[in-house]
Amino acid sequence: MSLYTITGAQLAFGHVALLDHADFSLESGERVGLIGRNGAGKSSLLKIVAELAKPDDGLITRQQNLTTVYVPQEPEFDTDDTVFDAVAAGLTHARALLDEYDAVANQLADEPEGAQHDALMARMNTLQSSLDAADAWNWSTRVATTLQQIGLNGEARVGSLSGGMQKRVALARALVVQPDVLLLDEPTNHLDFDGIRWLEDLLVSQRAALLFITHDRAFLDRVATRIVELDRGRLLSYPGNFSAYQTRKAQQLEIERVENDKADKLLAQEEVWIRKGVEARRTRSVGRIARLVEMRNQRAERRNVQGNVKLDVGQGEKSGKIVAELTDVTKRYGSRTVINSFTATVMRGDKIGFVGPNGAGKTTLLKIILGELQPDEGTVRVGTNLQVAYFDQMRAQLDLDKSLADTISPGSEWVEVNGQKKHVMSYLGDFLFAPERARSPVKSLSGGERNRLLLARLFARPANVLVLDEPTNDLDIPTLELLEELLTDYDGTVLLVSHDRAFLDNVATSVIASEGGGKWREYVGGFTDWQTQSQRSQQLAQEAQKEASREAAREGAKDSAKDSAASKDSSAGRNPQRAAKLSFKEQRELEALPEKIAALEAEQKTIGAQLEDGSIFAKDAQEGKRLSERYAAIDEELLLALERWDELEKRRK
Repeated sequence: MSLYTITGAQLAFGHVALLDHADFSLESGERVGLIGRNGAGKSSLLKIVAELAKPDDGLITRQQNLTTVYVPQEPEFDTDDTVFDAVAAGLTHARALLDEYDAVANQLADEPEGAQHDALMARMNTLQSSLDAADAWNWSTRVATTLQQIGLNGEARVGSLSGGMQKRVALARALVVQPDVLLLDEPTNHLDFDGIRWLEDLLVSQRAALLFITHDRAFLDRVATRIVELDRGRLLSYPGNFSAYQTRKAQQLEIERVENDKADKLLAQEEVWIRKGVEARRTRSVGRIARLVEMRNQRAERRNVQGNVKLDVGQGEKSGKIVAELTDVTKRYGSRTVINSFTATVMRGDKIGFVGPNGAGKTTLLKIILGELQPDEGTVRVGTNLQVAYFDQMRAQLDLDKSLADTISPGSEWVEVNGQKKHVMSYLGDFLFAPERARSPVKSLSGGERNRLLLARLFARPANVLVLDEPTNDLDIPTLELLEELLTDYDGTVLLVSHDRAFLDNVATSVIASEGGGKWREYVGGFTDWQTQSQRSQQLAQEAQKEASREAAREGAKDSAKDSAASKDSSAGRNPQRAAKLSFKEQRELEALPEKIAALEAEQKTIGAQLEDGSIFAKDAQEGKRLSERYAAIDEELLLALERWDELEKRRK
């Protein structure tokens, strides 16, 4: 039996049907990723499952005593609360039961035998059963265990935490309840790469069924066991992760297109027939006319795929060949060094992704590159003719009381993009804003719609440098994919801060990454290339340490061998049987070991040369992985061979 089922769900806002006779079910252990266009109704469905909202119509079936917990996009806390208290708030009901149990127990101790005493005993038994079912007796231990699992300090004040850490507190508050169904709305917002990986591991290991909304395609690939798409009021289910969904969805849309083309062609033929001359009208079939009416109705009711955003960035004049040149740049805030002796050159046309944990200094580095902030040490040379357009993740550029039209083109009804004038209504339509909404205030928009409006404002201005600070937050997947295409084809320079791994892979030509302690380093390629090269660099550093240890061991072995040879020469006449301490087999093994060690070192040197530039991973990732594993295995074999050689040499002496 399903944990939760909704059949024939209907939900409408105004004339728009968000749910149109939609069906959905959630099974135990499933992890369902809910996707769809901005404004399609995903959050509304999540709230219906959480019992925070009701559909206009439809049959809902829930398992008895089903526990669901909903974590919104922007969780709210009392900022003065400690983390322990904020997490314990998830157990408010259990703690209330325990408080009532204690109160009843105290009353019972003072109550003489009689009807009131019996009523209190009955209530106490009921409360005990409820407390057992909710496992509420040890609620404090549950909170402490959850805090430890998620890596939170229970004594810290919630108001002092970053957005990412507050997200962890919200998840801890949900998980401490031990729900049957966990509902998450955009759980990766405010999390950096390490936080996202941590969340992926956490959710994959949870026993609770999971229904979550996200536009992070890499996250969907790792976590989801099924994709449900809310498309034109219907809920469509696709088994597997996001990559599997993409394949099936493309096939489905092609089938739908062919069917619609056939229906449109047949309708056109029937329309021609019905308008023929007098003779045709005398002989026309009543049944055929009825079929034409039905076809017209079906065509009118068809809900076509929603059009995509039409993005076109205003191209400014070309900037100088060098956008910025940084030499030994250092920046400190108090005793903390956020950038330590960093050198880099940003060329025209570069598309650079800035990655690192929250608070590492990505925005600071961006401002230094653009000349908006001066370094404490080092030099910065900013290029010529820079026209910068800035996308702010906090949407601070938007005046919430202004209308959409005034936000795009203040005091004018026209927008000029790439030398062509366009009416502001038409331009807003390119970003999926209906004409009747053009005079609405910005504050009436959802998060995704505000991001779309900010993109519309950004692209309406000529620019040759685009600075995008978390542009992917709240954007739906089709808009993300279109933005990727636009940035890939863009002739100017793109400086991009994002935690969307797929977006970085598809857009960035290089990555500048924080490596801790104010150290920054540039890597060629996108997010995956950075990870591969970074891991390889760490591995090479570890191998260099091992090589130094091996070199010391070899030098010691050589000295030992010289001493042994001298000892052998001096005692050859006096003690010819000295080497007899080794068996014949061991003697042969000792003689073969130098050749074996030399062969292993040669093999490792060859593999090291193949791995050093990282190109093998781009050509053949599997072969790159195999060579890396073999390189590490040779380390172990060399150490064993050297130890064995040393042992046999000592015995031989």
